[in-house]
Amino acid sequence: MRILLLLLTWLALALPAAASVPASEAALRDALAAGAAPVARASAAPGPQRTDRIEAELVPMSAWAVPGSTAVVAIRQQIKPGWHTYWRNQGDSGGPTTLTWSLPAGVAPGDILWPLPERQRLQSLMNYGYSGAVFLPVPIEIPADAPPGRSLSLRVTAHFYVCSDEMCVPEDLDLALDLPVREGAAPLDPRFGQAIQDVVAAAPRPAGIEARVALADGRLALTATGGPLAGAAPKWAYFHPFEGGVIDHAAPQSGERGPQGLTVTVAAGRGLTSNGLKGPISGVLSTDLGAWEITAEPGAALTGVAGDGAIGDGEGAQTAAAATALPDFIKAAVFALLGGLILNLMPCVFPILAMKAASLSRAAHQPAEARRDGLAFLAGVLATFLVLAGALLALRAGGQALGWGFQLQSPGVVAALALLMLAVALNLSGVFHIGAGLQGAGHGPLSRLPGVAGAFFTGVLAVVVAAPCTAPFMAFALGAALFMPWPMALAVFLMLGLGLALPYVLISLNPRLLARLPKPGPWMETLRNLLAFPMYGAALWLAWVYARQTADALALLFGAGLMLALALWLYGRAQAAPGKGRAAGVGALLALIAALGLGVLAGKAPAASPNHAADVHLPSQAWSEQAVQTALAEGRPVLVNFTADWCVTCKVNESMSLSSARTAQALEQANAVYLVGDWTRRDDAITAELQRHGRSGVPLYLVYAPGRSEPRILPQLLTEGVVIDALKDAAD
Repeated sequence: MRILLLLLTWLALALPAAASVPASEAALRDALAAGAAPVARASAAPGPQRTDRIEAELVPMSAWAVPGSTAVVAIRQQIKPGWHTYWRNQGDSGGPTTLTWSLPAGVAPGDILWPLPERQRLQSLMNYGYSGAVFLPVPIEIPADAPPGRSLSLRVTAHFYVCSDEMCVPEDLDLALDLPVREGAAPLDPRFGQAIQDVVAAAPRPAGIEARVALADGRLALTATGGPLAGAAPKWAYFHPFEGGVIDHAAPQSGERGPQGLTVTVAAGRGLTSNGLKGPISGVLSTDLGAWEITAEPGAALTGVAGDGAIGDGEGAQTAAAATALPDFIKAAVFALLGGLILNLMPCVFPILAMKAASLSRAAHQPAEARRDGLAFLAGVLATFLVLAGALLALRAGGQALGWGFQLQSPGVVAALALLMLAVALNLSGVFHIGAGLQGAGHGPLSRLPGVAGAFFTGVLAVVVAAPCTAPFMAFALGAALFMPWPMALAVFLMLGLGLALPYVLISLNPRLLARLPKPGPWMETLRNLLAFPMYGAALWLAWVYARQTADALALLFGAGLMLALALWLYGRAQAAPGKGRAAGVGALLALIAALGLGVLAGKAPAASPNHAADVHLPSQAWSEQAVQTALAEGRPVLVNFTADWCVTCKVNESMSLSSARTAQALEQANAVYLVGDWTRRDDAITAELQRHGRSGVPLYLVYAPGRSEPRILPQLLTEGVVIDALKDAAD
C-alpha cells in the first residue's frame, strides 16, 4: 500500500501543473469558485459534526459580536489518532483545508489565520499539517448596522483532506454558528475562547524582517535580517514556503547565524529548477525563538547573516517539545505536594484541624488504631481529590468554564455543607454518638466501622472545605494540570492531596510522636467538646456565604439547621435509653425529614446579585475588561481583586491588607482604580481571566500600570506593604 501511495504521489508531481491538485490556497479557491465543490448548505446545524476520522465545529473566540467590529471564529478540528489534516501548503501530498461560506448580507469573512504546522515525514515525503486538536481562526467583519439582541447565522462548508500513512479521504462537513450581537466589549467565549486567542496570538505574522533569496546550483539560499532576528541567537531555523514547488520539502535545511540575522539553505523544488527564480518568495520563517511571515525578494545575500555558527533545521524540535512534557509534569507534581503541605496552614482548613486533633487524642496510645486512622484519612483525602478533579476535568472537556473550588459556587452545596458542619459539631459536643449501639462491648467487625469511617470522612471534609483555598505553589500546579493529559492531571491532583494529608499521616505512623501526647483521661472528652466550636464557626461561615449567594433564603437554611439539631438531639436521647427511646427515635426521624425538606428548598433558592464590590472597604467598582482598559486609557493604574465570599484567604486579605488607611492613601496618591471581580457564584468571564493568568481559583490580585502590556501579579497572601509598593511602582 505504501509503495502504491508513493507511486501515485510521484505521478501527481510529474503531471503538468494544470492536471494536479492546486498547490496554493488561492488556486484551490479559484477551482472552488468554478464549481469544483458544493456551496455551504443551509441545513447545517450548530454543534460538532463528525465522520469516522474527524470532528469539526464552528466556534467563536468571544461571547458575542459587536456591531462594526471584527469578530473571530474558528474551525475547531478534533482529528482521530493516526490521521492528520493540512496547512495552506500541504507539502508533498494531500491538500489544504478550504472553506466555502454562506453568510448574512454585509458579513464578510477573511482568510484563515494559519497556525504553524507540524512537519509530517512519510518515508521520502514531507507534508505540513496538523494532528489532534486544531483551531483555524477566521476574522469575520460585522456590519455596523447589525442589530444588537439578535444573532448572525454563520454557515460554512469545510473541505478537509484527512490522511493517514496509508490513505487520504476528502471530507466535507457543514458547520454552523449562531453568533449573538450585543453592544459593549465581549468577554472570551467560556468554551474555546482562550484556546482560540492563544492560537491567534501565536500565529506567524510579519515582524519587520528583511529577506533576500538567490538560486544557484539547484539550491535556494535565503538570508533574513532585522526585526526579532537582530542580535538573536537561534539554535535552528526552517523555512515553510506558502507555495508548492518552491523547495524540496523532504530535503534537510541547513543554516548559519550572524549578528544581524541568519541564512537558510535548501534544495530548490521542481518549480524553480524548471522555470528559475521569477519573483519574490513568501512563507513562514520558523525558529526556536518564534515564527514570522517573510517575503524574500530576489537578490544578493544580506550582510550580517553568517559567522556566528551553524544552526540546524529543528526537525527534532517536535520530539524535544514532547519530551519537555515530563519535566513540566514533575515540576507540577512537586509544586502540588508543596502546595498541599502549605494548605494545612490556610484559614480554610482550620475547622478540619479540630477533627484531626480529636482523632489523634483518641488514638494517641493505640498505635495500631492510629495507623489505621491515618491511612483511612489519607484514603479519604485522595479519593475526594480524585472525584473533584475528575468532575472538573470532565466538565471542562464538555466545554464548561469552571475553576478550583467550583463546588462552593453552588448554594445547594454550601447549604448541605453548613448542615453537615452543624451535625459534626453536635457530635463533638456529645449530643449524639456515631456508631453507638451498633455492637455491644466492642465485639464484631461493625464495632470498628466508626473509627475507620470517621477518619475517611474527615479526609473527605478536609478536601471539600479546603478546596476553595489556593496555597502558594498551587497556582502553577493546578493551572498546568488542567492543560495536561488526564492521567498526568489526576496524578498532580493526587500529589496535592498527599501534601494535605501528609502531616497527619506521618504523626499517626510515628509511635514516638504519639507517645508524647498525654495519657487518655477525662481531658479527652473536654478537648472533644472544645473542638466542636471551630465546627460551629465553620457552619456559621457557610451560612454567611449562603446568604450572600441567595435572595432572602437564609430563613430556610436556619429552619433546616434547627430541625436537624432537634433530630440529632432526639437521636441522642434514643441512644442513651436503649429499648425505651422509640418515641425519641420516631421524633428524630420526623425532624430529620423536615430538615431535609427545608434543606432542599434552601438549595433551590433564587440567586442574589453576584456583585458585592461595594462591600469591600476600599472604594471600588465591579471588574470588567472594559473597565480596566478605560482606566488605563485615562493614564490611571488599576488594582484588581478577584475574590469570593467562600474564600477565607480572600476575606483575610481584604480585612488586613486591603482595608487599611495606608492602603487607601496609596490608592488615592497613585490615582488608581480599584476593581473587584466577585466569583462567589459562577462567572465565566472571571473564570476565563483567571485562566489567562495561569490560575484555576481565587484569590488573584493584579496591578496594571499605564503603558505596560501585562499586569503585575501579587502574592496570594497579601501584606499591606506589598500592595502599597505595587501601587507606587505602577504610578511611576
